Amino acid sequence: MDRREALGALAAIGLTAAAQTKSNGMIYRTLGKTGEKVSAIGLGGFHIGSPADANEGIRIVRAAVDRGINFLDNCWDYHDGESELRMGRALRDGYRQKAFLMTKFDGRTRKSTAKQIDESLKRLETDHIDLMQYHENIRMEDPDRFFAEDGPLEALMEAKKAGKIRYIGFTGHKDPVVHLRMLEVAAAHKFHFDSCQMPLNVLDAHFRSFTHQVVPKLVEQGIAVLGMKPLAEGIVFTSGSGVTAIECLHYAMSLPTSVVITGCETMERLEQAIHAAETFQPMSPQEMEELLAKTKTAALTGKFEPFKTTTIFDGTAQNPQWMG
Repeated sequence: MDRREALGALAAIGLTAAAQTKSNGMIYRTLGKTGEKVSAIGLGGFHIGSPADANEGIRIVRAAVDRGINFLDNCWDYHDGESELRMGRALRDGYRQKAFLMTKFDGRTRKSTAKQIDESLKRLETDHIDLMQYHENIRMEDPDRFFAEDGPLEALMEAKKAGKIRYIGFTGHKDPVVHLRMLEVAAAHKFHFDSCQMPLNVLDAHFRSFTHQVVPKLVEQGIAVLGMKPLAEGIVFTSGSGVTAIECLHYAMSLPTSVVITGCETMERLEQAIHAAETFQPMSPQEMEELLAKTKTAALTGKFEPFKTTTIFDGTAQNPQWMG
């Protein structure tokens, strides 16, 4: 199967794997096997902690929810907890009931995981988190740590039984091989993840491709596909490929994604994301191939996806104490 055939297959899968509806301009898709309806565009949590004024981050969250974005991303470690604190404040006054709230944890032990879950609940000012994800599955041993005795999964199952979390997923930005190993180890333990998050963008298709190696496996197993870094942290615009932000977002949305998570540190960026949803039409395999042709030369070495090729995005590597 050549790349165009592969893209065609992925596009066709996308139309059926994440059945979608539209309401007031926003697209909603099914989150894997959970049956939950989530916005096709998700609001990235890291960027909520970026504005110097906390109130601006809160305003962005509320504006996103008001405009139909119900999938909210976050993580225990973003800006030392500031992103969760801001989101918690934003979700007061009835906003929590309108949101599907996801956050992540860094713990690699039962104790550290349980502690981080409770801290996230407190910061987010909620009694439950809809989706809790194992952050930075970036090392070949990370899957083993997740399933180890006295490891994170034990804390997650206890939290789920207590009603603190509803669904469980994992994330990673380094190499599709690590994601594939997580799926293999999960199968060996007869465990089914509800979601999986990874970089999906117009560069990824050419280098250590999550799109080609991981996405088909997730669809086959009914695991919700969560795309992140659709603009490659904005670095794609320095690659000389000439692609636009809307093209990048439409490309990621044309894959079998339940949600494409994008960072919005300003109201302008939020409007861009909403515009992408309002104008979205699934790209044809030919359109996707033509777009990818623009990025091929720049993408081949991974230079413009430093989250794959360097350690600057590896928070748990720079802060090993987070893992417990």
